[in-house]
Parts: sequence; C-alpha cells; structure tokens
Amino acid sequence: THRSEPGTMATAAANPSQTQSAAPALPLQRGIVKLALSGSAIIVRGQPRGGPPPERQINLSNIRSGALARRVAPNQPEAKETPDEPWAWPAREFLRKKLIGKEVCFTVEYKTPQGREYGMVYLGKDTTGENIAESLLTEGLVAVRREGIRGANPEQTRLCELEDQAKAAKKGMWGEGGGSHTIRDLKYTIENPRHFVDSNHQKPVNAVIEHVRDGSVVRALLLPDYYLVTVMLSGVKCPTFKREADGAETPEPFAAEAKFFTESRLLQRDVQIILESVQNQVILGTILHPNGNITELLLREGFARCVDWSIAVYTQGPEKLRAGERSAKERKIRIWKDYVAPTANMDQKDKHFVAKVMQIVNADAMVVKLNSGEQKTIHLSSIRPPRLEGEVNQDRRKLRPLYDIPYMFEAREFLRKKLIGKKVNVTVDYIRQATPSTNVTPAFPERTCSTVTIGGINIAEALVSKGLATVIRYRQDDDQRSSHYDELLAAEARAIKNAKGLHSKKEVPIHRVADISGDTQKAKQFLPFLQRAGRSEAVVEYVFSGSRLKLYMPKETCLITFLLAGIECPRGSRNTPAGIQEGEPFSEDATQFTKELVLQREVEVEVESMDKAGNFIGWLHIDGVNLSVALVEISLSKVHFTAERSPYFKALQSVEEPAKLKREKVWSNYEEQPAEEAVLQIAEEKERTTNYKPVFVTEITDELHFYVQDVETGTQLEKLMESMRSEIAAHPPIEGSYTPRRGDYCIAKFIDGEWYRARVEKVESPAKVHVFYIDYGNKECVASTRLGVLPPAFSIRVLPVQATEYTFAYIQVPQDEDAKADAIDSIVRDIQNTQCLLNVEFGGPSCSFVTLQFSDSKDDVGLGLVKEGLVMVDARKEKHLQKVITEYLNAQEAAKSARLNLWRYGDFRADDADEFGYRR
Repeated sequence: THRSEPGTMATAAANPSQTQSAAPALPLQRGIVKLALSGSAIIVRGQPRGGPPPERQINLSNIRSGALARRVAPNQPEAKETPDEPWAWPAREFLRKKLIGKEVCFTVEYKTPQGREYGMVYLGKDTTGENIAESLLTEGLVAVRREGIRGANPEQTRLCELEDQAKAAKKGMWGEGGGSHTIRDLKYTIENPRHFVDSNHQKPVNAVIEHVRDGSVVRALLLPDYYLVTVMLSGVKCPTFKREADGAETPEPFAAEAKFFTESRLLQRDVQIILESVQNQVILGTILHPNGNITELLLREGFARCVDWSIAVYTQGPEKLRAGERSAKERKIRIWKDYVAPTANMDQKDKHFVAKVMQIVNADAMVVKLNSGEQKTIHLSSIRPPRLEGEVNQDRRKLRPLYDIPYMFEAREFLRKKLIGKKVNVTVDYIRQATPSTNVTPAFPERTCSTVTIGGINIAEALVSKGLATVIRYRQDDDQRSSHYDELLAAEARAIKNAKGLHSKKEVPIHRVADISGDTQKAKQFLPFLQRAGRSEAVVEYVFSGSRLKLYMPKETCLITFLLAGIECPRGSRNTPAGIQEGEPFSEDATQFTKELVLQREVEVEVESMDKAGNFIGWLHIDGVNLSVALVEISLSKVHFTAERSPYFKALQSVEEPAKLKREKVWSNYEEQPAEEAVLQIAEEKERTTNYKPVFVTEITDELHFYVQDVETGTQLEKLMESMRSEIAAHPPIEGSYTPRRGDYCIAKFIDGEWYRARVEKVESPAKVHVFYIDYGNKECVASTRLGVLPPAFSIRVLPVQATEYTFAYIQVPQDEDAKADAIDSIVRDIQNTQCLLNVEFGGPSCSFVTLQFSDSKDDVGLGLVKEGLVMVDARKEKHLQKVITEYLNAQEAAKSARLNLWRYGDFRADDADEFGYRR
C-alpha cells in the first residue's frame, strides 16, 4: 500500500477524532483523488503550494474489496506471485474511472494504531454527493465487513441493505460463476521486447498508467492483454531520483516537481501509447492523452531536456521537441533557470547574416566575405570532415590531405561547385573556444560554427547525406551544437543505410595527382602537350600573388604553377634566406583582386612557355575575362614588353592607356611625356653601372654557375664556425638521433671531419640524404648519422646564408658535354677558392648575372673564356650594354680566327646550330 506523507491537506480541518461517534459530528475534509489503490482504498492529495502537495491514504469504512495481484519482490525469490482475487480488478477500475483527478470530501471515522485511516468518501464538495462505498455495494463489487458492525448505526445499516439488494439481483460478485472471468492474466515480462514493439507497427495501444517513477519514466498496463511494462518517454529526460548505496533517494533539482507534473496529468488515466523502440528491456514510447502530448508539455515547461540517443525514434519528428526545449531555455524556467545561450553575447546582425563564399578551406570550413568587405572563416556546425582512420603509414609531411584522405577531395569539390562565388545564409550556432595543444591533439584556434544554407538547403545536411562528412556526438548537456542537429543525425542514418561515401563498402576512390610545380624535368616533358592543347580546363587551387597561381588540371590530374603572361604585376613579400623581402606597393591589392576573381573557380588556360624554375607562363580566362587584361585595366599591373608578340597585345594596350591617365595605384607617379622629350630620353639611355666588390669563390656548378662569400662578412663566418665547432665538441650530437626533413637546416660532417651548416635538399633513405652546404654552395649525399640538429645560436637568423649563387653575364655555356667540361675545368683552375671582384650586371629568374675580375690583374674572367674560344657570346640587345657586348664579340672573332677550342673546325653555327643546341 501507499505510505501517506505526514501533514494534512491544505483544505482539511483539524485532526479527526478517533472515536466512532455519529457521522455529522466528524469534520469534513476535501482533496483531489490521486490514485485508486484497490476497490476500497484511495490516495487523496491537497493543492500544490510551491511544490508537490501533501497526500494521505483513505480506506473506505466497513467494506472489503478483493486483493489485487502482487508480483514477487526481487529479494524474495521463494515467495509466489499472487493473482487477482475475483472482482478485485473491476472494483479498482470502478473507483479509478469515477474518482481520478476529481474533488472529493471525506470524513475520517477512526485511525488504527499503525496510522491507517478509515472513513466515508463523497464525490463533490459536500456529503450530498455520491457516497462511494454505497455505489460499490450497489454494483456488487465489494462486500460489507459485518463483523465490525456494533450497534444500530444508520449508515452501517444502509450498507447492509444495499448489499442484500445486490445479492438478490445477483449483481457482480453475487452472480453465478464465481467471477474467474474478472481475474487478469497479468504479464510482468515480455520475451522479445523488440519484436513486441515492431509487431504493433507504431499503432497507438490503449493503456492505463499505473505508476510514475519520475517525470519521464512510467509503469503502464497495456490493454487488452495486461502487459505491465516500463515506458520511457522517447526523446526526453527529466531530473531523476538518484538511489544512494543505503537505499535512500536523492532528488536532482526539479525531480519532485517534474514527477508531480506527470503524475497529476497521467497517473491512472486512460491513455494511448505509441511504442517506438526498446533500450535494455525498457520500452521507448510517446504517451497520448486527450489533453495533449506529455513529452512536449514537459519540455515547454522546463521539466525535461531533449536527449539525442532517443529523439531519433520519436515518431512525430524532433522539431517540436527542440522547439519546446528552446522556448523553455529562452524563458529560463525551471531546469534552465541559469541557462546562457551559446551566442548570448552576440549582436543579432552577427548571429544571422548573408555572405559570399570566397574559398572552401576543407570539407567543413569556408571563407566568406561579409557586406562590409570583411572576410571571415566559418565552420559548419556539428560535422566532422573525412579523416584518416587507424595507423597512418604515410609520412605525415608527405601527406596531402586533399588528395590522400579518402573522400576529402569529393567533399571539397561538392562544396566548391555548390558554393564558390554564391551568396549564402549564415546562422551562427556557437563559438568553439580556442584549445591549446596536448600530447594527443593539436592546438585549435577559436572557431565560429554555423549552419549555412543556400536556396533553403542546409549544406552540412547535404554533405552528411552524401556520406562526405560525419556528425559529431556530444555530451548530453553540451549545448554547443548545430541548430539542426536532428536533421544531421537523420541524414547520417540515411547515408549509412544507403552505404554512401564514407559508409560505402566499395573501394575507396584514389586521387593520384602529380605535383609538377617546381619540377623542371617533368615540366619540360609536359610543356609541348599543354602548348598543343590550346585552351585547357583548370581549377585555381591557390593564389600566391596577383600573377602567380597554382592550378589543378582535372584532365591531366596534375598541379602546376602558372604565371600570367604579358604583364608586370607588383611582387609580393617573400621569405628569402636573408629574411623576409618586403613586397612592392599594391602587391597585396593585386593578390586580393586575383583571389576574389579566380580562387577555386573553373578557368581556361593557354600555356605559351615555361621559365627555368619549371613554372608555366600563359593566359588565363574566367567567364570570358582575360585575367592579365583585367589586372592592367584596374591599374594593378603594367603591360610587359614580351606581350608585343601575343594576340592579346591590342587588348592590353587599349586598357593600359586609360589606366595611365587615371594615375592610380601602379600609375600613381606616372608623368605624361611630351613627344620631343621622349626622343631625348631614349638618347640618354641609362649607362652600364660598375661597382665591383671583393668576393671569395667557394664552388662552381656543372652549369657554370658559381657560389661566392662576401669578403666583408667573412670574419663573422669564421667566428661563427669556430664557436659552433667548440660547442659541438663539448656536446657532440648522438648518432642517429636526428631525423632529416626536406628544407630543414642542420649540421653536417664533411669529409674533412669538420661540421658545417647545411640544408636538407632531399631524403631518399636514412643512408642517402642530399644536403647543400649553405655557407659554401657545395652539395653532398650523406648518411643521416653524419647529420645533427643545428644549435639555435648558429641559425640563419644569427648569421644569414653566406654562399650566394651567381652566373656569368654575356656568355653562353656550350651544351655539348665535352665542350662544357673544358670550360668548367678552366674556370675551376682559375678562380675556385680564390678572391675575385664581382659586379652585378642584371637580374635573372633564379640568380643574378655578373662579371668577375681577377683581383690582381683586374682582367674579366668571362671575357677570358671567350678569348680562349671556350664559350660563346650572349649578344644582348639593351643599348646601355652595347659597349661591353662589342668588346666580347671582338674577342669571339679573334678566337674564331685563331680556331681556338670551340672554333677549331671553323664557325660551326651556320649549318648545325640546332644539333649542337646553340642559338645565334
């Protein structure tokens, strides 16, 4: 039986007398019926005042009803289950249907020493209402306790009369047949709950709620088969009563209030339940009552929170549940009283905005441009891009995530094709704080996580439904998640079911993309192919500067570096061995312009040629616009003289003239020249400048380039080497402790047994590491055991790289291997490891062109090679160089006449220049 709580009803009078005096003298008390315990006992409650109300059990005086079935307690295995006594259930149901939730008045006639209270109960506000005991007797559902009747009490006499009438009419228990048909076949367990739930096909099942454990868990009697089951409300959870080790229960905040909320609406009410799923023998379902859906009410009133693991089975769609929870959070009621929204501190304009997509960063992030012109990186809420599972066998440094992580390329392409250059709606869901790095995870900067939609389509949901991203799972109380989290989960479930993308059992798509940028050999082989192709399709993967791009060629599946032809664009800042080189004015503007126009767009390119570094040069078109022309038109580039031979020269000229007159950006200092002055200026062409400085030649390469050290800083290098070697001697590197990586600065032990500063050029294997000695210019292939970490005190920040590469101006190196070897031998003999004087004549793509003089005789070294017939002259056309060119050509004629070396068979260039690879 139910233990009554201490305390009287709010509407009750003082304590009832325990005498059995006449009924009218007993005080009348009122309450609301909460529960019918049996055919002769009820629980009555008062009105709630700031919490669940007091309640007490009232047993009907002078009558006896049958006992209801009892289940064996788990701690008494030897006890037997007892079934219903005949007519016990109909009596209980009679009371339940008549009284639950109704107001009654009652008198307490006497109280046993154990505290059980017996009395009369009337329906309504006073004793003129229906007398419940009399109604039960009239129906033949209970019997009078005649042994307890002493004396001639008129009420008791009336009870006996009613029982006699029922007997005479053979009503209820007085009928023939013993009442076995009124005994329920109760079932406390279900053999296969999953099958049981599925067999109901989510059709509503009639039921009576028998007990409320907490706001979202009840015991229900399913009709008509009398299954007694525990039902947990799908999609929500209320605060619970935590059971301690000693058996005591500790309620979580609002647990009692949530329980009363559900109890006062559902306990012993006729309901319908949609059985939706099963979790550990517990049935998940939705309880429908004529007055509404308790799941949604609990959420709206702040008594429950949504739970992800079961919201998916809620048949009426999770939107209503999330909306109910959202409304309670906004009103900060009950369990949400201290709630702070993830975007509470944000302005409305920062929470919802329209922006243009500029770049897809990877499969879950993008750069967007706001109306203000500001650019911002946005992450898609609650999704995780494809990632490498299990052991990563590949070298992390060689890993190219876009091509090497399965489905990353497909995910990026899906977003790129759908979004680049388009306007999208952004709703910020939460800001993920920056996290420092740990042993396991790298550091993450702060992220703005948002739902991005275009044309009403949620991009994250589309990505997940194609199996190109997965949904992040959260702790239950973690509110930092997508505002459309349930749709994401549903999309993922569809993708798994249809084996899409990451969930597919098929072979993972592999992208073998060759990176040709900077690989001169491969670029040379590829050049004629691209030249013949005319216009080729490409996707701009990266913008280095206004005129230098990295392109992906989808047909050829390769990456190339592409330089715009025909223009001179301001150069951006660059990292050089000597430090950061400042960018030219307007280089940032040019880069930004190119980025906005072409980054990650599909373009067409025409390749014309390539430079020495393996970069292709040509024209790029996007939507009919030639990018070179566009840059000139907005004064961010000038036309280069090389454009004169191209079909686009007229177009370039026609936009350059008006740009000059505007005097903006690169033309801001432009002075229009009168015609006569222009003629004069050509006459006063700039002179060749000479400024010879002393250098020490350390290395000569097979291409007749050479490395020199500046004599003025030579003492600094000597000091650095001395102190570096003494430090290494004091703390020698442990053999094999250093793992070389391409591009790293390190120390290397040369064959002379001394340590020098070096840079790793290539790692073939631990036994074969190609290094470049940065202060001397020579290269060597060594085992990694001869390498060590470069101590910070001797880094290139302390003393920049000392060996600078140059090549000879005004001469052409023979391509014939023997002839080239002769020239190199002569140079090595003359100048290697000697001091010379150097003058920079003009710049080149990879190094400057110079003339060298012997420091004693001041003779020109290059001119000496020409005189000996070891090399030919490169007859440049610039006017200010003609004087020196003439000197070189005269020396060449003299060598030819004397038939020296190259010229020993006369002037071979007339007929077989192509064969020898010379150009006149």
